[in-house]
Amino acid sequence: MEWYEALALLVGSIMVLMALGMPVALAFLGANILGAWIFMGGERGVVALLNNGWGGLTTFALVPIPLFLLMGEIFFQTGLGARMFSAIDRLLGRLPGRLSYVTVLGGTGFSTLSGSSMGSTALLGSLMVPEMERRGYKRHMSIGPILGTGGLAIIIPPSALAVLLATLAQIDVGALLIAGVIPGLILAGFYVATIYLQTRLDPTAAPAYDVPKQTAAEKVWLLLRDVVPMIGLMVVIVILMINGFMTPSEAAAFGALGVLILAALYRCLSWDAVKRSIRGALRVTLMAYLIVFGSATFSQLLAFSGASRGLITWATGFELDPIMMLLVMFGVLLILGMFMEQISIMLLTVPIFFPLATSLGFDPIWFGLIMLLALEISFTTPPFGLLLFVMKGVAPADTTMREIYRAAFPFILCSLLVVALLILFPPLATWLPGLG
Repeated sequence: MEWYEALALLVGSIMVLMALGMPVALAFLGANILGAWIFMGGERGVVALLNNGWGGLTTFALVPIPLFLLMGEIFFQTGLGARMFSAIDRLLGRLPGRLSYVTVLGGTGFSTLSGSSMGSTALLGSLMVPEMERRGYKRHMSIGPILGTGGLAIIIPPSALAVLLATLAQIDVGALLIAGVIPGLILAGFYVATIYLQTRLDPTAAPAYDVPKQTAAEKVWLLLRDVVPMIGLMVVIVILMINGFMTPSEAAAFGALGVLILAALYRCLSWDAVKRSIRGALRVTLMAYLIVFGSATFSQLLAFSGASRGLITWATGFELDPIMMLLVMFGVLLILGMFMEQISIMLLTVPIFFPLATSLGFDPIWFGLIMLLALEISFTTPPFGLLLFVMKGVAPADTTMREIYRAAFPFILCSLLVVALLILFPPLATWLPGLG
């Protein structure tokens, strides 16, 4: 069988099973079993493939996923996240558009820890949009920042999705997490500048309203009590990884323990909150581990059938400039993101794109960061980006898709600008991991 026939069979069977409504992980598993039967000698091949897949789950690099997820669940199930949202809101006072800034700052913290852009968008849309509507904010000022937080959350550590991508691509988990710090700060600056420009160009977009006045001492106390401990925990995790004092797995365990201690100190730790946190983290972890299992076996099948080698040979045969090939892969990710969830796209493209990127001479950490941003941008790309429809579901009933597209556009431009900067200046992604 030719390589393109093998590739069409494997990818096509996955698409058919997903179209029939089968969960992503099980669709990959079914397609892998079919492929092993055909390419690896029937039943014996299936058994060998499944054994190899179990081996992919016994890697230390997967440990941060459940711990980061547990950290995020405890952070919000205990109410620590709500305290931070409220404190940031009060600290900003009468700043024009302050609820938009609160959404970016607080929403980034939640999205980073939860690892789910769709869940974050649904939560923030339900929580923040009604409040901003009540305060007279225009739709683009309330919806846009929520759609934008995902691009920031996906690259600033601790990011469960970055850990999953690094594991699937078999690259250094800690390096990919650390690589997102500088681009993430730049993207945050772009978001803040975007909100500032919007309020300057149209002061009525975010009307000012009276808030209780606070003295400087009260603001300092609020900052030290409700913001610094939460943000400080994340900063400590990053510093420990950058300086090599802890592996990502150890840092994730430290973070989960730190949130538990904070919840106990604030007297908001309850057995019921712990149970809800464990249940939520376990549900997402099981899905992630099934995905890793499916991806590991899928990668082996692509290699065994010759599809990976054939695709790379075919793609590099066009003699395109490496940057042009990068843009082609970027475009494919944007298109897939209109119809598929991020993890599904990673399962489908990582086994193909990373070997191709390596053959083109790209740094795998740099390429992984660009891929993460592409995945998030694709989620908000009109007309079919999935987050756009999630937002439509939680926004006020009279919100139109046109308003949602308009709100998303400036934040998509910010993310695209960061991608362009990464292409022009790769050290933005590679310098910090190189210090370790």
